[in-house]
Order: sequence, then C-alpha cells, then structure tokens
Amino acid sequence: MLEVELFIEHLQAELNLSAHTVRAYQTDVCQFIRFLTLRKKDLAKVNPSLLRDYLNYLRKKNLSRRSMARKLSSLRHFFTYLRQTNYLSNNTNWQTSSPKLNRYLPTTMSASQVKTLISAPDTSSPYGLRDLAILELLYATGIRVSELVSLNLSDLDFAQKQVKVFGKGRKQRIVPMNNYAIAAIKNYLSLARKILLKNGKHNPALFINRDGMRLSAQGVRKLLIKYCHQVKLPKKVTPHVFRHTFATHLLEADAELRAVQELLGHVDLSSTQIYTHLSKPKLKQIYKQAHPRA
Repeated sequence: MLEVELFIEHLQAELNLSAHTVRAYQTDVCQFIRFLTLRKKDLAKVNPSLLRDYLNYLRKKNLSRRSMARKLSSLRHFFTYLRQTNYLSNNTNWQTSSPKLNRYLPTTMSASQVKTLISAPDTSSPYGLRDLAILELLYATGIRVSELVSLNLSDLDFAQKQVKVFGKGRKQRIVPMNNYAIAAIKNYLSLARKILLKNGKHNPALFINRDGMRLSAQGVRKLLIKYCHQVKLPKKVTPHVFRHTFATHLLEADAELRAVQELLGHVDLSSTQIYTHLSKPKLKQIYKQAHPRA
C-alpha cells in the first residue's frame, strides 16, 4: 500500500528511527490494514468505534495490554502522518483511548549481585576480557544494548572519561565512564581485541564477536545468560536489567532525577520516573532520618 510505504520512508529518512523501530511500526500498521481489508473498510472510514473493534480483535488473539497499547501508538503516528500529508482531512475522528496498562516495577540487581556477575568472566581469555569490558560498561553507563553494540572505537574518550552514544532516532549524548569501565576496556583493547579480529581485519566496532565482526545485541544477551548460570543468580539478567539497576542505584544514592534522565537519554521525564521506587532499606533509612519521632 502506497501510504504505508511513504510512512515507512518518512520514519527512516526524516525521523531517522532505528531499523528495529521502523520494523515494529511497519508490522503494526500492516496488521491494521489487513484488519481493515477483512472488514471491507478503507482508511478514510476509520473512527473510534472501528478502532475499538480492532482492540477487541487483538484481545481475542491474547495480546497483552502493553502490546495493544504499542500497536495503537503506532497507528496514532501513522494517522498523524496521513493528516499532515493531507491524505486524511483534519476532521477525521480516529482517536481512542489506550488500554490501561498494569504498572510493573523494573527488575534490578543489588550492588553485591552486580559485583558477583561482573567477577564471572575468565580474564585469562580474550573473550573473558571482552565480556568484562561489556559488563563494566553496561553498569557504568546504563546504555541500551543497541547503543552498546553500535559503539565504535572513535566514540571512546579516555582523557575525558566519557563515551559518545547514539540513542533512539540517532540522537547523540555524552555519557561519563568510571575508572572500572575504563580499565576493563583498555585491557580488552590492548590484550584481546586484535586476537578476536582475526587475520588483522579492520573493523571500527568496539566489541567484536568470534567471527571478527561486530558483536550483536543477541550475542550480549547470550553472554549474560551464561554468566547468570555460572554464578547462580536467582533472577534473569538482561542488558535492560543493567540499565534499570544503573538508574535505581543512582537515585538511591540521591542523584537528581533530571540528571538520570539525561544519562539514560530519555526524552520524557515520565520515562525516568519509573525508577523512583525505593528499596525497603532505603525507605527505612529515610524514615529514620526524617521523622521527628523515628
């Protein structure tokens, strides 16, 4: 469908969204177009009643509320584009409310669990040195796994103790690195990376896989699963758990919410506020310090 193709081009060329995000939009919009075809409707006939029918259609497929809300968000962006390009008139009434989402507190690790996991790699091997650098950098910066695997050597600035990160929509931000991460990366670069490159190949990527190519996000997830099993952590740790842990530990140490927002690369402060939950020991500590009769 031409309108969908133009919308996808708009996401890629004008909004500069990642390939993963563009695919998600495309999947959501195409699924809705198929639904319209089954109902023998066209885009100009979309209204809140039809959108509610679509949500019921998704509900019968056992989609979670979060998945349905994401699909509805994709459609809002699509219809906004259609109105901006005058394919639909500004009078077209297509708005409907999103399904109410259950709020989940993010999974995090304690400081001792982080220390246990980071000590897991065997640093006598090139892969262990690489993995240690990855774990240290994830915890030091809270960057997304997509941002981690996209890093190039040129993005590192050891003198300023910072790394240049390209987030969603290729928006650039500068994130500080601590001494642990810097030391681990330097060891990896001097002792392991050339070995992993194989045959002296040139590759700008910071982290290299077994084939001498850029390490993938799936590769990072697999190594985390391996080390979790190795140290017998009681919870599943993903790259995003490191991100949650980074933010939570900063806020529990009284970091300002706006500063954490900048470090995480969140556009909206509400995205950062999910981390403002505090652990029970922290709550008790605050109570004892603040309450006159504690």
